[in-house]
Amino acid sequence: MKRIFKYMTAVVAVFLIALVLSACAATNKNESITIYSGRAEELVGPLIEQFSSQTGIKVDVRYGGTPELAATILEEGSNSPADIFYAQDPGGLGAIEHLFTDLPGDLTSKVDPLFKSSNNKWIGISGRARVIVYNTERIDENELPDDIWDFINKEWEGRIGWAPSNASFQTMVTAMSVLWGEEKASQWLEGINSNNPRSYDKNTAIVSAVGSGEIDVGFTNHYYLFRFLEEEGQAFAARNYYLRDGGPGSVVLVSGAGILETSKNSANAQKFLEYMISEDAQEYFANQTFEYPVIEGIDLHQMLKPLSEMAIPSISVSDLADLEGTLKLLRDTGIVP
Repeated sequence: MKRIFKYMTAVVAVFLIALVLSACAATNKNESITIYSGRAEELVGPLIEQFSSQTGIKVDVRYGGTPELAATILEEGSNSPADIFYAQDPGGLGAIEHLFTDLPGDLTSKVDPLFKSSNNKWIGISGRARVIVYNTERIDENELPDDIWDFINKEWEGRIGWAPSNASFQTMVTAMSVLWGEEKASQWLEGINSNNPRSYDKNTAIVSAVGSGEIDVGFTNHYYLFRFLEEEGQAFAARNYYLRDGGPGSVVLVSGAGILETSKNSANAQKFLEYMISEDAQEYFANQTFEYPVIEGIDLHQMLKPLSEMAIPSISVSDLADLEGTLKLLRDTGIVP
């Protein structure tokens, strides 16, 4: 009888252990999120891996262009597996803002008003300034115009590089429409196009072309140059120029993220957003990718020009959300197919 009792006790113990393991497995299975990321893996992949390692939350990431991912989410609708949309720019966020759930105030209050939506649908994670990158062997900084408008002058023919299909460039064009009006924005696009600029797919290629002397100037984001300076040293023949009169050529863009209303893992998704605006993550952006932090108290990398020293136009990030209107403008002017 004692042997039977011991046997039954062992069986029950094994059964209970199996139940516990099964419950843990189910819990771990649910500890996951899916991110649609318009930011490149080389930039944000290390942070996402660190978040997963620290929290035990499994992260599935689909990388791609911000406009394409926004279109995919719209097409998928309520069937989208995405919990978070992490966009490169406000235009992508604005395109699906109506699909985001409201974010809690204790999360959004940590972010500088310059870097978040006005209705708590998404928060900025890092900031990027638009600049003119120029070849230091061909141009003296004092020769550069005060305003981006002046690059339509014929003296710049054949000397400019741009990336019309790039999301950041398109957001700058949105800023032109907001600050100048659509008619003047259209005139600028046509004026630059008549100067026979060289087109590139990415900002990195623009900076490389400026440094090699293939072109004299390019419209880009500030941080791409810093990567070249880190890798090739101060002898790299390109530098950033911050337009003196501000305007749309000096707009500060924000990359940000929101949680979809259809998310099945909203609690874990919120943990991800909390992590991305934590001090550790914000210091990563400031010192590893040379971007602007969105919370207070983070020291800037020595190569970063303080925002307070820049002529930044007064424009809300919510005003930069009209991606559809900008794409139509670019097509109407023949800049993109």
